Amino acid sequence: MFPLRDTIQSQCFPIVNYALIGLNIFCFGLQLSYGPMEEGFIYLYGLLPARYSLPELSMHFSWDQQVFSMISFMFLHGGFWHLLTNMWTLYIFGDNVEDHFGSIRYLIFYLSCGLASGVVHLLTNFYSPTPTIGASGAIAGVMGAYFILYPRSRILTLIPILIIPYFIEIPAFIYLGFWFMMQVISAAGSSNEFGGIAWWAHIGGFISGIILFRMMSDMPYSGLARAFKERTIRRRTPHLQIIRPIGPGKDVHLYGQIQITPFESIHGVRKMVNIPWGFHDQLFRISIPPSTREGSFLKLAGQGKRLPSGTRGDLFLQVHIY
Repeated sequence: MFPLRDTIQSQCFPIVNYALIGLNIFCFGLQLSYGPMEEGFIYLYGLLPARYSLPELSMHFSWDQQVFSMISFMFLHGGFWHLLTNMWTLYIFGDNVEDHFGSIRYLIFYLSCGLASGVVHLLTNFYSPTPTIGASGAIAGVMGAYFILYPRSRILTLIPILIIPYFIEIPAFIYLGFWFMMQVISAAGSSNEFGGIAWWAHIGGFISGIILFRMMSDMPYSGLARAFKERTIRRRTPHLQIIRPIGPGKDVHLYGQIQITPFESIHGVRKMVNIPWGFHDQLFRISIPPSTREGSFLKLAGQGKRLPSGTRGDLFLQVHIY
């Protein structure tokens, strides 16, 4: 299963989430620039449990290097696919969690989850000579917070069946619950000391995300945090939106709603619309013209109910500006 996006629209531009994605990409490029010395770079800035448990190794590292690696490990990755999957997951779930916390508290939350995941990995692999790297633990914390925040959100998921792509919407609590159970099963069946994937870091990150969410949600906003939130109010809605049309009674037409911002209503915008089921084609490209008003309707001809005669009604999308 590969998540494409969720159905919860964030109200503010996720500036910290995008900055974290950019920083991870930058650090990965820096890591690759070391070429043949990349392994030494990873041993220095990755999380190597034996560095903390074996005196003969820890003596070669200063106190600040030991502390810094507990943070730096979460910005390094084991390859392009590792980076891509992590950043895409952070892109999908992080914006909504940042929207809840505000940018400053979200940054603290993210780093705290990453640190907690590192501590769990350290404790469960205390003498491991293999360094672990990756943002997976911190991102697992973001997923844990999302699990509590939006359990009934729906995740548009791609499931490839042979060579045929199959799109399905899965409730967030099922998708994330299944993901968490897979981490537990994988951790139970792996070797603690020499495992290639830090399963316990994922588990620790997810659980710490739930705990920290409960603790930090009650913290009051500072003046700086409020000012940050006001300046990051989103000007655009997602390019891909999911529409769930309804067809009352014997009406041959179907009706749905598409959301845009005031900025998009003034200047116009193009969107991709996904219809979960009931149509021959699931994805449509639509154009919303400039100066579109609240309550206006867009028509998708021939995408309504199918009549016994074989003809079809239309799909009408009402524009909602928020």
